Amino acid sequence: MNDPVQGIYDVIIVGAGPVGLTLGLALAQSAPGIKLALVDRRPLAVPQDNRASAIAAGVRRIFEALGVWNDMASEAQAILAMRITDSGQGDISRPLFLQFDGEIAPGEPFAHMVPNRTSAAALLGATGTLLSVLAPAEIRTWSGSGPVATLELDGNRTLRGRLVVAADGAQSFLRAQAGIDVIRHDYGQTGLVATIAHELPHDGVAYEHFRPAGPFASLPLPGNRSSLVWTESEAGARRALALPAEDLAQEIEAVMGSTLGSVSLEDALKGFPLRLQVARSFIGPRLALVGDAAHVVHPIAGQGLNLGLKDVAALAEVVVEALRLGIDPGSDEVLGRYQSWRRFDTASMAFVTDGMNRLFSNDLAPLRALRDFGLGLVDRAAPVKSALIRAAAGTGSNGAPRLLSGLPL
Repeated sequence: MNDPVQGIYDVIIVGAGPVGLTLGLALAQSAPGIKLALVDRRPLAVPQDNRASAIAAGVRRIFEALGVWNDMASEAQAILAMRITDSGQGDISRPLFLQFDGEIAPGEPFAHMVPNRTSAAALLGATGTLLSVLAPAEIRTWSGSGPVATLELDGNRTLRGRLVVAADGAQSFLRAQAGIDVIRHDYGQTGLVATIAHELPHDGVAYEHFRPAGPFASLPLPGNRSSLVWTESEAGARRALALPAEDLAQEIEAVMGSTLGSVSLEDALKGFPLRLQVARSFIGPRLALVGDAAHVVHPIAGQGLNLGLKDVAALAEVVVEALRLGIDPGSDEVLGRYQSWRRFDTASMAFVTDGMNRLFSNDLAPLRALRDFGLGLVDRAAPVKSALIRAAAGTGSNGAPRLLSGLPL
């Protein structure tokens, strides 16, 4: 990748995770001659963990349009179906209440599971020499006042740009520097993640078991392997994290109702606190928030990363259009269009995931009876199920960003 150049950048992206890298690639490919910089506090490298992310069909189309999906596909696993169960504390059986076929069109799954190291390697490889990179680099101050934004970095380095993009995560330094508050609710739950191997093939089926402490999802990976996303109470998570690996594997198998046979852990169980967090504004003076810097939602629907990459599709489109028209990409007009494009979708997803978590993360008998009745109704209503699958797939519709339909900018 290029060394930083002198002068004023069109766009400076802070954060080299999948959201920041995808935005950089989209801008570099779609706006030839753009002056583009990428800043990260860590050296750019492919992550070494075994974690994977659910990539919805709309986001897969973004990667196809940018020419990186083929480099991800060989290690991706299509989600061909989904099975949803509901059980109480201590229940042995896992009654099936709702099942989906996972195609939004013949031969097109609604989502794939992609290892994080695979997607990172593809994005880093495609970015190549298209960006000026400063990594590792710590940002000391930011200012968005005046005709350009200014970033003061460690080592007495200064960057100036017409637009700065905060892709620097849930604890965004730039968001705090801009004085943008967040709406936040802590769930009192912990998300537990691990990769498991199992005796029986998953056949591309994802399972979500709703339990009193929260949902327990097993998401298919290549081979007889799955990615777990397990929601627990804080006390339950501490207990699970303290278990020896063999005991933990037995507990995971029990929670899954032995659906996939005997289980073993491929890596250590990791935990992170769960919360709902949405920035009160997605924009500031010459600043746009994307990904976790703008919003954090419950993982119950597997939409966190997908929301961030939808931000990329919208922001890339408004910036590229502005540059083609000779408009300042950091102007209030351009940023306002980005925010209006993303606020409703984000608010809707936050509302849905919050409501689902409240509905399913309890063991109240009347509420369980009501939700199981509702799941049964949905299971027998094919048009409703199709609409839910299309919504989860996040594919482009009228008025959606072009990249979500696989179209170039």
